[in-house]
Amino acid sequence: MQNYDIPLHDIKPIIEVQEYSFYYLIALVVVATFLLLSALYFLFKWYKSRNAFNLRKEHLRLINAIDFEDTKAAAYAFTFYGLSFKEDSPRHSEMYKNLTQRLDGYKYKKDVDVFDSETVGYLELYKEMLDV
Repeated sequence: MQNYDIPLHDIKPIIEVQEYSFYYLIALVVVATFLLLSALYFLFKWYKSRNAFNLRKEHLRLINAIDFEDTKAAAYAFTFYGLSFKEDSPRHSEMYKNLTQRLDGYKYKKDVDVFDSETVGYLELYKEMLDV
């Protein structure tokens, strides 16, 4: 019988090679998922803010649509919708206060006259001051 346990000096033993490509793949997938989710989050926030209801914009639209022919309803509407813009600046606050004092004479009576030209001028000036 022959002995096959001959020592071979030119062949090296098998060694374990450290392979990190699987960990690189996992890290790449995690980073890509994070970037994708953050992009989706910001896209969702942008879409929600674009379609958000803006109360000030709606009140500005309603103020511009007020009909001066119905004096009592116009006085109440200016008082109610103008309150949204009162705190924009001290000038707005003072103008709103002056406007509500002028409109008080048109609100609490059963029958009211039409707006005088000075009150209409104040209403138009207030409408021009407003911005969203």
